[in-house]
Amino acid sequence: MSKTLEFKVFCFEAYRAAKNMTGREAMALFKKFGILDYLEACYGVLHTTGRDYIVEDIDMFVKARQ
Repeated sequence: MSKTLEFKVFCFEAYRAAKNMTGREAMALFKKFGILDYLEACYGVLHTTGRDYIVEDIDMFVKARQ
């Protein structure tokens, strides 16, 4: 597994758990807003941050696109 894929899985699971979402609900949100592409593009910066920051960053990303 590549480091970026491992990171995206980590972010997905962290977000899903923090928001008490099912896997389907989280994947629908991630697809709707292109979150996986965002995480890959920002891997260089985001992979050095913690779980709470990543969850908050994803929330801000989604809010900016609604």
